[in-house]
Amino acid sequence: MPTPTIVVDDLSSSATRDLLARHQAEMRAQTPEDSCHVLDVEALRDPSITVWAAYLDGELAGVGALKTLDAARGEVKSMRVEERFLGRGVGRALVRHILTEARARGLQSLWLETGSGADFTAARALYASEGFTACAPFDDYVADPLSAYFTRRLAEGTATV
Repeated sequence: MPTPTIVVDDLSSSATRDLLARHQAEMRAQTPEDSCHVLDVEALRDPSITVWAAYLDGELAGVGALKTLDAARGEVKSMRVEERFLGRGVGRALVRHILTEARARGLQSLWLETGSGADFTAARALYASEGFTACAPFDDYVADPLSAYFTRRLAEGTATV
């Protein structure tokens, strides 16, 4: 199975914007507004967020983002794989890329929020297989039966902050 090519995405390509718009529409359609934490393209342009695009055979296969929360912590955001590329390792490659980039930036831990329902089973399994563990809500998140929260320490000897 080929490894995706992952590059920083400036959100200017129609392929990226279309994938993120579909992601946002799907998340908003299945989740009540007060439980939906998906970011639109404009929110992803925030300077605290870096978006990466994964390509297979020259086609956009998925996206993922890292939001810097503070000097020690980052949050995984906007993970989405094009349906036709599911099961080809794109999501795992993006998560590993984000982990590597977070370490390079000196972050000590990563955090994320995802859905708790059946539609998110594969996502939760991916995060768990990459060393993320369930945790309580963090930052501005609140306990919500529709959300699952995860964290991962990035360096040995550092506490999850």
